[in-house]
Amino acid sequence: MSSPLPTADAEATLRLRGIAIYSLAMLLFACTDACAKYAGQFVPVMEVVWLRFAVQVLLAILVFQPWRAIALYKTRRPVLQFMRGMFLAGSTVFNFLAIHELQLDQTMSIGFSAPFITAALAGPLLGEWAGPRRWAAILVGFVGVLVITMPGFGSLKPAIFLSLGAAFSNAFYILSTRLLTRTDSSAGLLLYSALIPMLVLSPTALPTISAPPTLLVGVCMFMTGALAFAGHWCLVRAHKQTAVPVLAPFMYTGLIWMILLGYVVFNDVPAPRTLVGASIIIASGLYLLYRERVKAPERQEPVDVLDG
Repeated sequence: MSSPLPTADAEATLRLRGIAIYSLAMLLFACTDACAKYAGQFVPVMEVVWLRFAVQVLLAILVFQPWRAIALYKTRRPVLQFMRGMFLAGSTVFNFLAIHELQLDQTMSIGFSAPFITAALAGPLLGEWAGPRRWAAILVGFVGVLVITMPGFGSLKPAIFLSLGAAFSNAFYILSTRLLTRTDSSAGLLLYSALIPMLVLSPTALPTISAPPTLLVGVCMFMTGALAFAGHWCLVRAHKQTAVPVLAPFMYTGLIWMILLGYVVFNDVPAPRTLVGASIIIASGLYLLYRERVKAPERQEPVDVLDG
């Protein structure tokens, strides 16, 4: 007689837990961007970017004390680990370069295409195929992003390809994270995701280092690394719980947090189309959450966590 299959309730609990952790990561990343935006008004932005990774490395070493369990940091896929770090560095640098040439709404709309790219590539690369309902949720969420960031693009500018580079880098970072969670420890993933970009960006960033002009700026610079540390930890844990296509639509929740932080911290009043688009994004996420709650109990056959 075959061993019992996992219950539908257990499968649903894992999904919901992964979604909750992933959504928390998006909040932490939004707070990271808010701190970086404020600090970048007073010191070179590349310094802020480099310090984000440097603080994350420092915190990972202090919290996990890798010398106590060296085996956790021995990766089975060193090339993929390096590529993952480069994808994260590329996403940050490409976005930084693009924002100098493009309007913010253009870089946002391209950047938030990453969930669409991630879900599309998760099938052929990871074997995690999104079902039709999940594809619908991703597309509806992307429509919400377009509502916020449109009117659309004018003449084609070369910098648009930098934003595309950021979106693709981010998507491949997420996919490589999912692959590495199968073989490597969460602590190792967190340390390497910061150590590799810090080393790669050091020759560019270190010559521009300058002291923060105020204590608040210094705190914000430190918090970019601390919040990123917490956010990437949540990201790794979420991908251990749940497949990429399940999590991908919830990347859009980060946009909601960005709108709220922009209003509270920078007094940026959202335009009416921003509120409309945010409502669409929230609705698509709530629908997907509803599906995760009700789908498993409705099914009699074994639950496939990737079925949409």
